[in-house]
Amino acid sequence: MGFALLLGLLLSRAGDLLALPRNDCIAAEQLCLLDSTCNGTYRILENCALAKTRFLPLDHDSRVQCLNAELDLGNSSLQHCKCHRRMKREEHCLRVFWTIHSSMTDGYFNLETSPYENSANEDHWKTDYNKLAALLSGSQLARDATNPCVKATHVCNLSKKCVRLRTEYASICTKGAGSEDVCDRRKCHRGLRNFFEKVPEDFTKRILFCPCQDELCGERRRKTIVPNCSFQYSTKPNCLWLLDSCLEDHICKSRLADFQQNCQPADTSPDSCSQHSHAACLQAYMGMIGTPMTPNYVSNSSAVVSLWCTCENSGNEKEKCDQILGMFENSKCLENAIWSQMHLKQTALERQEDFFYSSSLSFQGDSASTSLASEMSQVAEGKTQRDISKHSSMPMASSVYSGAAVSWPSLALFLPLWLSPH
Repeated sequence: MGFALLLGLLLSRAGDLLALPRNDCIAAEQLCLLDSTCNGTYRILENCALAKTRFLPLDHDSRVQCLNAELDLGNSSLQHCKCHRRMKREEHCLRVFWTIHSSMTDGYFNLETSPYENSANEDHWKTDYNKLAALLSGSQLARDATNPCVKATHVCNLSKKCVRLRTEYASICTKGAGSEDVCDRRKCHRGLRNFFEKVPEDFTKRILFCPCQDELCGERRRKTIVPNCSFQYSTKPNCLWLLDSCLEDHICKSRLADFQQNCQPADTSPDSCSQHSHAACLQAYMGMIGTPMTPNYVSNSSAVVSLWCTCENSGNEKEKCDQILGMFENSKCLENAIWSQMHLKQTALERQEDFFYSSSLSFQGDSASTSLASEMSQVAEGKTQRDISKHSSMPMASSVYSGAAVSWPSLALFLPLWLSPH
């Protein structure tokens, strides 16, 4: 009977493991826990990782024990396991990864190995974006053809997931933005992560990296992540403190490692990136948004990005602090990746889309809200009307500016105006 129960347990665990990718850290952990030797060694590493996360000092014997435990698991499936973006139980998977690679967290710049697998092909997402862009281009909605940020936002408004998650984070982040006593930065960050993780990148990239020719457009782009809550503090903290906050969090530490790996500059590379992939660098950059080390544009007149921190009063760690800031401000790889995204060659579909835009009425100033609402109500042709009407069943949300109750579609329509300068 005991053997039968053990066999049943093993078969049950095996079924769970088959549902996971072969190199998944959660699957690797489950296999390790079934082996008594691996289990004991892994528990030692868990204690080591916990001590490092809490910045607890380890004596010489403890450090040796941790190092030996990591070496003992060097040939196990745990050593080469990875995690996947947008996976279920992502945070648990990342915790397993950093338990096995706890020695990588020694020092500030030893995180070059990303815990994430290479991203999957997302061509089907791009098709969805292009379909919605074509749908929008054929409508009678008036818009400003010279502002690609507006154009990307309105395509997002036709995607149920995009408009819902964008509205959610904007509602959270704009509530009390600019006042640390009211703004809930943790919830704001969570909402931003949900948006950039769950919305297809062809939407998020066009919203975040829209090319601007004037400061009005630049301010709209800078305000995409509601920086008064998600990015800025009343005073700039030291960058070393910002990094310590990041290393205490498995998600932030993982996104930082991914950013360091995929945006690592290389002078000998034609694209200035050691991994030779601008797309991977941009994906890693967007992964930092919604963490303690959230970056953003530094002004309305340029595409330069940085952290909200300073290296003043860094003492003998000034050089390290400058390196942290330089990962964003002075990275030729990141700079070129952002530039290439902002200057993508237009597809035939987008050129057709611009034809419709250029024949539309432009809107500016305070009259935009009335014009936008009346025009949006006329988008009743075919699939466009069906897509927008789906949002009518969504719950009511409170306006963060007036306190009035508005529906999700109404909130989505006026959201571009709230985030733009008045």
